[in-house]
Amino acid sequence: MGLASLLFGMAITPEPARADNSPPAAASPAAAAQTLHQTHQALGSRLAESPFGRPLVLDSTELPEGLKGDVYAIVDHSLQEVEEAFKTPARWCEALIVHVNNRRCQAASEQGRDVLTLSVVRRYDKPIEDAFTLPFTYRAIAMQPDYMAVELSADSGPLGTRNYRVVLEAVRLRNARTFLHFSYAYEHNLMARLATQAYLATFGSEKVGFTPMGRLPSGETDWIRGTRGLVERNAMRYFLAVDAYLATLAVPSSRQRDARLQAWYEATEQYPRQLREVDRATYLALKREDRARDAPP
Repeated sequence: MGLASLLFGMAITPEPARADNSPPAAASPAAAAQTLHQTHQALGSRLAESPFGRPLVLDSTELPEGLKGDVYAIVDHSLQEVEEAFKTPARWCEALIVHVNNRRCQAASEQGRDVLTLSVVRRYDKPIEDAFTLPFTYRAIAMQPDYMAVELSADSGPLGTRNYRVVLEAVRLRNARTFLHFSYAYEHNLMARLATQAYLATFGSEKVGFTPMGRLPSGETDWIRGTRGLVERNAMRYFLAVDAYLATLAVPSSRQRDARLQAWYEATEQYPRQLREVDRATYLALKREDRARDAPP
């Protein structure tokens, strides 16, 4: 996975990209909910005709100073379930840790702030000692009967990256369904851009994203590459982490962690060209090793 994980990359939006990645009219939940409902309507045909086999839209864009990704999806969970699932940093940790490169996630309260700290390795086979850390401040923007939004933010990251913003917002739909918008953005400097270009020219040269760009001479789909391909791969990985957490809420608590690992891996295997990095046995062994290492004595 290389630099895609090094930059914790997440996936064009129907509205102009916002550099700060915050929900529209974040100070007004009613206005933000209305905007998200309008986005749901605007994406109606794309959701209905999604190539992912489910109502899901995955897009990517480059900002003047960084990258931004967006995933929009309809899920078969009530808004109340979504709010309950992601209302604390600890629950975010339980969701994000399924990503193969996330080797540790710790939630804590620091100086009156809720913080979750991710330890991320550049490749899945690197030891935890080689991980870099990303401390995200957690903030509940809105928890309303018809709209919810939470934000994770980090001022700085590796290789000069900065201003990380992760936002999950959702609105209630009919029949106990929910429309989710999962968004991710960060800024980068010259060092990060050069490192990304070097990765894409070498180890990442065969990596592709999900946007079709035409046909190759062989007749196969020519998938998007480069920085947008990088963003799209991790956008999907992280959305699937959120989705796996929701999908396993009804599993007995003693089996939820293993169920999430299985659900996430099986979901990524639906897209082997873009997402396959490791075999199932190795993935599960790594995750169980991480759990054993960080278990209380």
